Amino acid sequence: MTTETQKQQPTHRIYAVKGEGKQARWTEIGAAWPNQDGKGFSLRFDAIPVEGLGGRIMVRLPKAENGGQQ
Repeated sequence: MTTETQKQQPTHRIYAVKGEGKQARWTEIGAAWPNQDGKGFSLRFDAIPVEGLGGRIMVRLPKAENGGQQ
């Protein structure tokens, strides 16, 4: 079933981040859409980070020029 949210372009990208600073490795793992009530997000994961990837989960606005990480 396709929801209204899934028909729209996501407003944010989800990344798994391992490491710190300039040495950090960002791996895109999904996307996020704001809920209609504006009080949260719907998340879609294309991959689930495992302990080996480690690090943090970051939700970021995509860069306008290429849709990539900020």
